[in-house]
Amino acid sequence: MLNADVARRRDEAISRGVGMMTQIYADRALNAEIWDIEGNRYIDFAAGIAVVNTGHCHPKVMAAVTAQMAKFTHTCHQVLPYENYIRLAERLNAAVPGDFQKKTIFVTTGAEACENAVKIARIATGRNAVIAFGGGFHGRTFMGMSLTGKVEPYKKGFGAMMPDVFHVPFPMGPHGISTEDSMKGIEKLFKADLDPARVAAIIFEPVQGEGGFYEAPTDLVRAIRALCDKHGIVMIADEVQTGFARTGNLFAMQMHGVAADLTTMAKGLAGGLPLAAVTGKAELMDAANPGGLGGTYAGNPLGIAASHAVLDVIEEEQLCARANELGSRLKQRLESIRSTTPEISDIRGPGFMVAVEFANPGNKEPDAGFTGRVRMEALKRGLILLTCGVYGNVIRFLAPITIPDAHFAEAMDILEEAVAAARQG
Repeated sequence: MLNADVARRRDEAISRGVGMMTQIYADRALNAEIWDIEGNRYIDFAAGIAVVNTGHCHPKVMAAVTAQMAKFTHTCHQVLPYENYIRLAERLNAAVPGDFQKKTIFVTTGAEACENAVKIARIATGRNAVIAFGGGFHGRTFMGMSLTGKVEPYKKGFGAMMPDVFHVPFPMGPHGISTEDSMKGIEKLFKADLDPARVAAIIFEPVQGEGGFYEAPTDLVRAIRALCDKHGIVMIADEVQTGFARTGNLFAMQMHGVAADLTTMAKGLAGGLPLAAVTGKAELMDAANPGGLGGTYAGNPLGIAASHAVLDVIEEEQLCARANELGSRLKQRLESIRSTTPEISDIRGPGFMVAVEFANPGNKEPDAGFTGRVRMEALKRGLILLTCGVYGNVIRFLAPITIPDAHFAEAMDILEEAVAAARQG
């Protein structure tokens, strides 16, 4: 088979609403390497969008899933429960930041986790309104895209969004938006449009993913915490992309010294299998009536088994420390590239959740065209990169944290060549 042949079949069979970053059709993968159906090899700096933090086909994850497959693949926990579901909830209750009693529910996707967090906040508070941030991404379901702070492509053409969702600016240093601006946005909202006594929750990503890898400053996180405490608002940390060692901590909120009331997670939770969760204060998590939370595939046994293995691998292989080491090396290389690349306007991100932003050297405007050329030049050379950002001018680096040093070094050389080629083209 050829990629081009499969691409033609794809165009005939699959909705064009499913976007495609590449026309490379995967055949097999191992750790940070992927081979396509034509036998071409690539180094994967996407990791399924921060999903396989422990690498493609990690042997311990594969062994755990294989062992579970030999027992059963599905019963629906709400019909016939299973012990490892409960044990994983216990592990997450202990691991998620917060010095209070916690409980957990499992669902299937990050969007579901965010939706359920809003449901929990609403029933626990008896309020409806939710505050989110510009540039944030929380999914493609109706509540998910209503919370998302980016119109194109996520909201465009889909009609009216869910009511009682309000957006305020998120700090973006390169674009002149500060924590003060964000908090003034909330203050203005409270004065002009929204009684704080109607607000059920404030939801934010500790590091915005799709929005451009802008990190929430500690003073913002603490200000949100204080505001929530003052008005009885539930604080939701969306750790779907930041979770599970990516930022150099198991959870990004550990960097800030305060805890959210509810934490959503997915992606890296189960090493490539669909599993998501909400963990939070027990009194909030117990507000819903039995049957109000859950789902047919929520907490699928294979995903649960994989997640136990992922948590073991993170601990045994010290992946939080590894993320900090790799992120430091990546930033050093990007700084070296910046010395000859005036288009680089910013390098940022905690741990191995690193991004580089490009702007026109002359007028300092975001340069999505240059960013796209870098991505394509890297792809030609066998390195898979992802772009992001409100202006489409950011490259985010999401390689598996288990990437071998030799493959990381190879990727850095390709990256430097790609940037140089983009400058010429």
